[in-house]
Amino acid sequence: MSRLRTITRRSFIIGSAAIVGGVAFGTYLYRRDLKNPLLEGLPPGAAAITPYVKIDASGVTLITPRADVGQGAYSIQAHMIAEELDVDLDTVQITPGPPSPVYYNGVVGVEAMPIAATSETLLARTGRGASDVAGKILGLQLTGGSSTVPDMYDRLRMAGAVARETLLAAVVAQTGLDRDQLKTEAGAVVLPDGMRLTYQDLAAAAADIDPVTEVTLRDPSEWRHLGKTQMRTDILSKSTGTQTYGIDMAMEGMLYATTRTNPAQGGEIMGFDAGRAEKMRGVQAVLPITGGVAVVADNTWRAFQAVQAVDCDWGPSPYIGDTAEQFETVAASFTDDRQDSRFRDDGDVKAALSDGEVLEAEYRIPYLAHVPLEPMSVVVKLEKGRVDIWTGTQIPRFMQANVAALTGIDAENVHIHVLMSGGSFGRRLEDDYTLRAVEVAQQMPGTPIKMVWSREEDFTHDFPRPLAMARARGKVTDGQIAAYDLAIAAPSTAESQMARLNQPVFGPDIAIVAGAWDQPFAIPDYRVTGHRVPAMVPVSSWRSVGASGNGFLHESFMDEMCHAAGVDPLEERLRLCTHAPSRGVLEAVGEMSDWGVDLGPGRGRGLAFCLSFGVPVAEVVEVSQTDAGLKIDRVFVAAEVGRVMDPVNFEAQLSGAVIWGLGHAMNCELTYRDGVPQQDNYHLYEGLRLYQTPKIEVRGLENGGKLRGIGEPGVPPAAPALANAIFAATGQRIRELPLSKSVDFA
Repeated sequence: MSRLRTITRRSFIIGSAAIVGGVAFGTYLYRRDLKNPLLEGLPPGAAAITPYVKIDASGVTLITPRADVGQGAYSIQAHMIAEELDVDLDTVQITPGPPSPVYYNGVVGVEAMPIAATSETLLARTGRGASDVAGKILGLQLTGGSSTVPDMYDRLRMAGAVARETLLAAVVAQTGLDRDQLKTEAGAVVLPDGMRLTYQDLAAAAADIDPVTEVTLRDPSEWRHLGKTQMRTDILSKSTGTQTYGIDMAMEGMLYATTRTNPAQGGEIMGFDAGRAEKMRGVQAVLPITGGVAVVADNTWRAFQAVQAVDCDWGPSPYIGDTAEQFETVAASFTDDRQDSRFRDDGDVKAALSDGEVLEAEYRIPYLAHVPLEPMSVVVKLEKGRVDIWTGTQIPRFMQANVAALTGIDAENVHIHVLMSGGSFGRRLEDDYTLRAVEVAQQMPGTPIKMVWSREEDFTHDFPRPLAMARARGKVTDGQIAAYDLAIAAPSTAESQMARLNQPVFGPDIAIVAGAWDQPFAIPDYRVTGHRVPAMVPVSSWRSVGASGNGFLHESFMDEMCHAAGVDPLEERLRLCTHAPSRGVLEAVGEMSDWGVDLGPGRGRGLAFCLSFGVPVAEVVEVSQTDAGLKIDRVFVAAEVGRVMDPVNFEAQLSGAVIWGLGHAMNCELTYRDGVPQQDNYHLYEGLRLYQTPKIEVRGLENGGKLRGIGEPGVPPAAPALANAIFAATGQRIRELPLSKSVDFA
């Protein structure tokens, strides 16, 4: 049975509007009119309002404004619209649409607030609402924080339902039939006699009537797409190698560029000699850009070769240039004057740890690079006061603003064409590569410039995940964890990243303690403190952001405490856990892994848990000792997201997160010497190899809570679960990543 859907999270005005030969449907927030991104280019007399669904002579187009970086964002957004609109996805067009404030993200800002996901106080609810307001005011069109599904779930289904009911109303107006005599099916309205009127046929008529403002959303029991295994809209093209990514963009008259900038972070170029490069085959120009030079050639390979022939005089890095010194700076930041936050302070930790036996430990995690498989690339054309940019990006409006500031061209004349991305992990939350390409285009107006970075250029100039240290103290009493004190010191991601986006930052940086301060455990004396390290190498968001490393810091010490108390790590977490969904995933992963069974000599299991992005995730890793080193045999994962939108993609996201998390925990770090990263390609930064990949078993729990995203929460438990498994198998406690510094892996 259908039911009337009441949108309580937001109030909507729902509309449709005539466009040239068709109609557009959408939802937009009241109290402020947001500019319709489809208005541009419409002739006089035509109109359009914020659309997610457009129907014209060419067919049905679904707008999916969250970027697809491989996580299936386009597909799930299209399925949400299609669920209510009644269209087959192989018959429609899907596009991210243009940058527009109406596509703002109202959920992602919550992750920057000290609001525990488990809190339902009035203050917490108000804070979450404030995130939506801030997102609207800022026009925060951003993909990140596993926010696509929770943010777009209502909006896109409403847009589909509005379009469906307005098309039906158009048929009612034309035929005099009752609404109940009609149904929709596969992009058409079906009349009682079986006659089918396609949506395209009805578009003009629908544009002439008032939109249906009260719609009925389908009950989940009636869903055809959502909640079921779906064929991703990009699976065929990606499986056959025909998917077009940003790097595949081409156009007539295009030239090819690449850059070589000071390998010392933030260093300037003092001068260069382009004599040799300018004589090389295919080279069109050698141009100065910020921090280095760019070579423009008749193909990318020749540009790559020529840029290495430029003789550059580099200036020094303004930052602390060596890893050892960087960690010394972190270690010196555990001071009162550098305390950034203390969001968790239960009981009296100081008194609890003032006497008796106190367990102490210190942990370290390194800088990590993003390095998506698709190299950073962009096509820029600058001509007559207009800039067009084709690239894969998660921040189209921020990019638009930064390009406008760089060029002096009004933002409305900066056109960002968002393309499919071959990975990101947070890298495409930056636009540095685009700004360098724009600098080249400014010097060659009228010529489309395709900029591609070499892998080395990307490694060297990435904005990595910050390094961090933790100092932990704890106490056990009567075989139970009684006191837990965790202090974490790290540079501020928000301070660094938001500055590049020209956004203000207020208060503490939640990322320094994310995934640690808000864990659902009722330890009597429990404290988590964040210390802000003075800015060093510029840093950025990395998949699962602060929780990515803090999961290791928090859960490694939790395991140490359990061992010191002589209790089972799963039983102790269950005893301490105060959050039913979190208990659910802990119990599930225990059942899945048959926790407690003796694996025999040379084998061990590690358990870790992390509640991040509102999603509790528990993981168990099994390892065994072999002559070649430690082998990861199996991994079990349980997560609670309220409702699983696509079981296959859910499993893929969690499996990918485990592989990503394990590979980095085992092998990866970004170290610096004289400001220069010492790892500049994959052979020095190895992920998990295929032969090393364990069998991974995933279970999604659906207990009807808040709808959550799953792209990031699977990462944080992977590293501590592996480290705890190594301890269980070998007795060796490892407190520093990557783990390969301490053990060999088969």
